[in-house]
Amino acid sequence: MRLTSRAIALTAVVSVGLTGVATTASAQTAAPRTGGVAPASQPAPATAPAEPAAPGAVAVPAGMRTTNGVRAKRYKGKTLDGRTAYFARVPLKAPAPVQNAVIAANRIVGKPYRLGGGHAKVEDTAYDCSGTVSYALIGAGLLKTPLSSYEFDDAWKAGVAGEGQWISVYGNQGHVYAIIAGLRLDTSSARDSSGLRGPQWRPDNRVDADDFVVTHPDGL
Repeated sequence: MRLTSRAIALTAVVSVGLTGVATTASAQTAAPRTGGVAPASQPAPATAPAEPAAPGAVAVPAGMRTTNGVRAKRYKGKTLDGRTAYFARVPLKAPAPVQNAVIAANRIVGKPYRLGGGHAKVEDTAYDCSGTVSYALIGAGLLKTPLSSYEFDDAWKAGVAGEGQWISVYGNQGHVYAIIAGLRLDTSSARDSSGLRGPQWRPDNRVDADDFVVTHPDGL
């Protein structure tokens, strides 16, 4: 069928009009929420809070206890070599890095304290305070190599100032500990009735937090 010149012109107008509508709709969809019009320049967006891990997204080792919530829960048990230790239930509604930090720390709680432990090699027979915190963060994918207690406020590339929603690291020249999903990972038995020294999960009840510089992983 032959089209008249008028029909061809109308077809072209309709085609252009539809294309323009599709392009405009796509642009409006992609624009940030600033009234539908993207500004000429805009600051970098703040890091969104981490979302809980999808069920089953984190492989919890066999025999390690869990809790169907956002906070880790402390329980007493024995290590493979018979040492008394306080473990943490893995909080299944926490983000994956938080769950992995708890899982990692559970592997070393109950080990002896040794100054420098966990620094020359990540997998060690004993750990000091910074070696302990570093081990948990390495297990969570938030740190590559162990740091000393005083390095967490400037050498931790994933760290930002202030307390986090899920993980907070408290460090100074002489000591470091972490609060992870509501529990304290600490080699010091300060205000812990168990009196156990070395890597342990403890209550979040220290009263000297102001003596430390606090940082947290970006987004957590």
